[in-house]
Amino acid sequence: MTAVSDTTVNIASHLPAMAARQPDTIALRVPIGRDADGLRYAEWTYAELDRASDEIARGLQRMGVTRGTRTALLVPPSAEFFALVFALFKVGAVMVCVDPGIGVKNMGKCLTEAEPEAFIGVPKAQVARRLLGWARGYVKMSITVGGLLGTTLNKVRFLGQSTCETSVLADTQPDDLAAILFTSGSTGIPKGVVYTHGNFDAQVRALVDHFDIQPGEVDLCTFPLFALYAPAMGMTAVIPRMDFTRPGSVDPREIIEPVRRFGVTNMFGSPALLRRVIDTPDVEVVPPPVLPSLKRVISAGAPVPATVIKQWTERMLGADADVHTPYGATESLPVACIAGCEILGETSAQTDEGRGVCVGRPVGDVAVRVIRITDEAIDTWADDLCVDDGQIGEIVVRGPAVTASYHHRPDQTRLAKIADTDAHGGGVWHRMGDLGYLDESGRVWFCGRKIQRVKLPDGDLYTIPCEAVFNTHPAVRRTALVGVQRNGVVQAALCFELRTDTSANPVEIHRDLKRFAERTADTRRIEHFLYHSGQFPVDIRHNAKIGREKLAKWAAKQLGGKPA
Repeated sequence: MTAVSDTTVNIASHLPAMAARQPDTIALRVPIGRDADGLRYAEWTYAELDRASDEIARGLQRMGVTRGTRTALLVPPSAEFFALVFALFKVGAVMVCVDPGIGVKNMGKCLTEAEPEAFIGVPKAQVARRLLGWARGYVKMSITVGGLLGTTLNKVRFLGQSTCETSVLADTQPDDLAAILFTSGSTGIPKGVVYTHGNFDAQVRALVDHFDIQPGEVDLCTFPLFALYAPAMGMTAVIPRMDFTRPGSVDPREIIEPVRRFGVTNMFGSPALLRRVIDTPDVEVVPPPVLPSLKRVISAGAPVPATVIKQWTERMLGADADVHTPYGATESLPVACIAGCEILGETSAQTDEGRGVCVGRPVGDVAVRVIRITDEAIDTWADDLCVDDGQIGEIVVRGPAVTASYHHRPDQTRLAKIADTDAHGGGVWHRMGDLGYLDESGRVWFCGRKIQRVKLPDGDLYTIPCEAVFNTHPAVRRTALVGVQRNGVVQAALCFELRTDTSANPVEIHRDLKRFAERTADTRRIEHFLYHSGQFPVDIRHNAKIGREKLAKWAAKQLGGKPA
């Protein structure tokens, strides 16, 4: 996969390259309804998708959306979504993406902070923008997708069709701004991550090389941001019928049916989605492998339980397929990766003993280090910041896919980035905000979010290593370690949630968990065990990260204290 030239990098260049290589290959399959024969799909070939994005790009240019124009895009995964994304990249505009699941209030804050000059959205988004004042004073033009309000996407495309059919591909440089992608804000305020064309290009190359993705493969797109990469990699993107803001509530049939129907080879799914699919009764009546066409399942957003990996490899996948769990963040992806066979064969046993979750070895050109834990900013990199292998600290990363800043967030940028003046690798180190360590073979182990560590008087406790010890109980679905301040002293509390298929008594489980606490020195320091009768709060993007901040408030109320 080659860039336009040695100095020019435009992430959209992968689409015309693939259209030239495989013009008649299906690029997109999008569900459009059901009939007596089942779900019906609209299909676009690579040549059609490339032509449509060219037409939209020329139409956008005629409207004034050109290189550097910040453009908010609020369109769900669809054929129009893919065409628009590549059109924006082709003209060199700056795409602004905000996850609608973050809520109306945060949506407004993020859009106003991004200061978009253009707004492209479905009718619902356009109405909300006008009524709620999103980005008021900044938006100079708006385009409606799938409706008749104002200037429509069809009109934009018609403008592009009436223009001379020249190739549309801005000669952007690696450091030119390509997008502002907002984090979910699951453990803090949503922040706009500044992506360059070089960052995107490095991501595509790293994913293709690491997973050996070949043109002609078929991808089931269950996560919109990852779906952006499918056409660039030459895969056919199949869009499932689901609420993309609630992957943990997907109807499993909407995953299983298209995988079997279209011979899907690659699927990205959150841990919550994988658990949801494997738990469906439909799986039990089909002899394994249920989904033999899959070559790989990629799952991220939170640690994937070894039990889920085991169930998928035994029931869903063929002998040569595996579940892969890449580690990264919106600010840097991928950082590391590990295959399910290594987890089940070795590392899961260490996880159960309280050693954290192994997330694998660094991917591609990414450098990973672990530094001393501090909540203060670090302005300049120095090698003596690093701790010894095996010692828990904060994970930091550097590489071509690592983003350099947040949009209009200088304080957060300073806290998250470390300038590196080394002539052999200048740039920035990104502080992941995650705690972990490197083992003797160079593998990265994840021990939880830095902001969620429990600061006890006799030393810190880390969430993931502690919780894993209790998660081995057969009746426990998951646990969450939080801190509660009582009488001026911070105490550790373990919240636990039971499996829905268990008849175990919470009082008995409470006694069991207190016995489990004797297994390690750290878990012996946990003073309280609290049964949470409902489901834990989780993040809106993957439905997998536990909302420990919310649980801390709940636990404090139960114990008559306040969150630590």
